[in-house]
Formats: sequence, structure tokens, C-alpha cells
Amino acid sequence: MFRAVPRFAQIAAIVLLAAVSCLASFDDADARRAGGFGGFGSRGTRTFDTPAITRTAPTQAAPIERTMTPRPQVATQPPINAQPRPGLLGGFGGSMIGGLIAGGLLGMLIGHGFGGGFGFLGLLLQVVLIFLAIRFAMRFFTSRQQTNYAASGPDASHNMNASQRPSFSIPAIGGGTAAAAQKKRQANDEIGLSQADLDRFEHLLTEIQSAYGSEDYGTLRQLTTPEAMSYLAEELGENATKGVRNSVTNVRLLQGDIAEAWREDNAEYATLAMRYSSVDALVDRTTGRLVEGDDRNASETTEIWTFVRKPGSDWKLSAIQGTELHHA
Repeated sequence: MFRAVPRFAQIAAIVLLAAVSCLASFDDADARRAGGFGGFGSRGTRTFDTPAITRTAPTQAAPIERTMTPRPQVATQPPINAQPRPGLLGGFGGSMIGGLIAGGLLGMLIGHGFGGGFGFLGLLLQVVLIFLAIRFAMRFFTSRQQTNYAASGPDASHNMNASQRPSFSIPAIGGGTAAAAQKKRQANDEIGLSQADLDRFEHLLTEIQSAYGSEDYGTLRQLTTPEAMSYLAEELGENATKGVRNSVTNVRLLQGDIAEAWREDNAEYATLAMRYSSVDALVDRTTGRLVEGDDRNASETTEIWTFVRKPGSDWKLSAIQGTELHHA
């Protein structure tokens, strides 16, 4: 036993190192907000819903992974006809063990003990014989019940199948029902965004990206919600710890579409798909040396941005979701 401890420790150390390596690589990939596929922030009650597909972002947006919005609990109800599962010593097993113990005690009282004169082998023989007898009896009565049920007539079987038949059938692959089930959500503007709102969203894209690249915390606090700001500040802090800076310059919106806009809890939300170009790179904080990306040529990125505003206030960034669309 003691010889196995070092071996187990080695295996545990290898597994731990592998897990740490995976987490470290994930953090590196997610540190650059514009290049990551994950999402953060809040979209109100639609935080965990997939935004509608648009021309600008024809693919599904990444789910929001980092959020302070509680995930809705799905109520689970056991089947009505479900029977409680017996425990290890319940039901048939408990009855058999109880019978064996009672038989053994009776044998001890009459002077034969649990082995009945044959010791432990006699006990095993008794257990096997009793088990086989009970198993044969159970099968015999079960088969008789099934035979009686089948002989009761086809109407009873028909009624049972009708009551147990599901309310819907699984469509064939490529069928019309399957295609309808996979239909994408369409864009829906419930609040009537104006051209002034769209122009403001374009300015927010440029201002937030520029403030993020220059690590202007004051401007970021003015243009984002406290939750979104916390995630952006966390990423900037991680970059500072690693000795790098995310330089983002020359931000320009190329195309944008409204995915959905709605009202809830005395607030208005607007989710937009935006494709923009920017010079985005990781550089050394001290020397300015290029660490990752391209600090000379612009690249295109498509993301889903959600803005929120309350009566009498301006639009603020509340969530960012990546897409699978990354252009060179």
C-alpha cells in the first residue's frame, strides 16, 4: 500500500500541471478582448439568450460566460408514475437478506448454527439454493402476469399505447418540422431606434476601443456599466501583470446591424452586430516591442455589443460577445 503512494503522487502532480497549463493557455487566449470568442456583461433577462442573426454577423454569437446576472433555474419535476427506487437493503434484497438472517437464527436455536452442520460451505449452499428458488418463483409469476395481460384483449393494449404515446414525434432529418425547429431568431427592434442612436453606437465603439487601448480608466467608467467596467479593468490588470499593453488604434466601423432592442425594468437595451477594423496588438509595456498581433496593419473583427440606458441617461456598454468571424 505504501509503495503505491509515490506513484499516486506522481500521477496527481502530472494531472495538476496539465490542468494549470490549460487554464494558463485559456487566460492568454481570452486576455485580448477583441480577439476572444467568449462574452461578458449583461443583457438583462436576455443574458443567456442567443441574439438574433444579422447580415453583419450571420453566425451565432458566443454565449456570455462572465456575468453577474443569475442564471434562471429550470424546475425539474419527477415523472408522475415514477416509483421510488428501493435502497440497497430494501425491496427484494432486504427481504432475502432478512429471510437468511431469520433462517440462520432459527438454525442456531435448534442447534445447527448458520451452516446447518456443514460450516461455512453449508451456509453458502443454502444461500445459493434460496436465491435460485426465489428467482425462479419471481420469473414464474412475472410470466403469468404478462400472459394474463396479453389475454385481456387488444383494446387494453391499444389504450395503454395511446396513453403512453408522446404528444409529438421526432421529425426525420431534413424534414420540414426539423427545419422549422432550427429557425433562427429574427432581428426585432421594439423601441424604435433612431439614426441618432445608431450614430451614438458608432461613436461609443470608437471611444471605448481607444480608451481601452490607452488604458484610460476614467473614460471607460463613463461609457460602460459598472459590471462591464469590472471585466475590462480585470483584463487591463492582467495585461499589466504580464508586462504587456493592448494597443488599439485607428478604429473604424465598417458595417453594423440591429440584432434586437427591447424594454425591461425601466431600462432600454439594444444589441448590435458590428464589424470594424482596427490596429490591434499586444506590445511590451516598457520597450514597446511587439509581442503578439500586428501593430502596423489593420485587421477586421465582428462582435456583438449590447448597450443599455435608463430614462434621462446616455447609452452605455453593458456586454460584448465574440463571433466566429475573424478577418485578416
